[in-house]
Amino acid sequence: MDIVVSEREGTMSDSAMTMAVTEPRGPLHPVVVETVPPPAGWVRVSVVASGVCNADIGTAAATGEGTVFPVTPGHEVAGVIAEIGDRVEGWAVGDRVAVGWFGGSCGHCAYCRAGDVVHCAERKIPGLSYPGGWAQSITVPADALVRIPDGLDLVDAAPFGCAGVTTFNAIRKAGIRAGGRVAVFGIGGLGHLAVQFAAKLGHETIAIARGGDREQLAHDLGAHHYIDSNAQAPGPALKELGGADLIVCTASSTAPVDELLAGLGVHGQLTLVGVDAGSVTVPAARIVMNGHTLTGHLTGSPRETEEAMAFAVTTGVRPLIERMPLAKADEAVTQLRSGAPRFRIVLDTAISGG
Repeated sequence: MDIVVSEREGTMSDSAMTMAVTEPRGPLHPVVVETVPPPAGWVRVSVVASGVCNADIGTAAATGEGTVFPVTPGHEVAGVIAEIGDRVEGWAVGDRVAVGWFGGSCGHCAYCRAGDVVHCAERKIPGLSYPGGWAQSITVPADALVRIPDGLDLVDAAPFGCAGVTTFNAIRKAGIRAGGRVAVFGIGGLGHLAVQFAAKLGHETIAIARGGDREQLAHDLGAHHYIDSNAQAPGPALKELGGADLIVCTASSTAPVDELLAGLGVHGQLTLVGVDAGSVTVPAARIVMNGHTLTGHLTGSPRETEEAMAFAVTTGVRPLIERMPLAKADEAVTQLRSGAPRFRIVLDTAISGG
């Protein structure tokens, strides 16, 4: 019998519940699956918490060519190692771990050898490359594991595998001056973390969102200024503040990009972390004359996720989350599609409900 280890309550089971889609655009419903020993180089994790991300909407739709059913989404996973496969070193049963959008790589391509594992052409993604974390148990490559530091709750740790490391890296890797002016467009699942990271990294932080009702929250998160995009155009408003050294666009739309570019200072950079299927029209003259940079940013490596978590423990950065039981994963996706959640939904396996 396999042993499923829970940080909250020790249990033993040879099966686990997973929330799965069994047909294109079908609902998520509970499926009981047998837990099997992990293959060489992999580990099995008893899931405690799993975040719900916008990218999961596409996974849950299960409409991709060649989709193999059942499909279990989930790529923001935190839990405890339950079993270890052969040829896995440095990890032990009971270790607190996370797995994020980076779910493993080939280890031998030019990008992997350069340490840029997230751009490996064979990079794995939980929920797409193998069953994801909306389950009581997940089996993952050992190189995808993130060690969760003491002082960070597993439910808080889950979003760091995607939203946390993505926003942390987008700001710290921008190379802007110490104390530079950082604007965050959108204060949702990604943006509320970006505001905290920017402020804690010592930057003059500007939060941009629709409506005046989020102003106090923005200041509570650490923002020094707030721009209500319903009341004034963000570009000119940023210019009045001196122009941004960095704008982190977390909204899942490319529509605001052209207008936001007007808010950059000389040599300013706009980094996209939230995207849709749209295109960006860039005013070439403005880019050239002001030395602007428009770039994108994708997730982070396990080591970088550990650094984001360590920084959060030291500075008090935490995700704002709504906990839901695992059995309500379908409801969580429905809420996400409607834009109802303000921040991050986390599926908590310790909460009962259906």
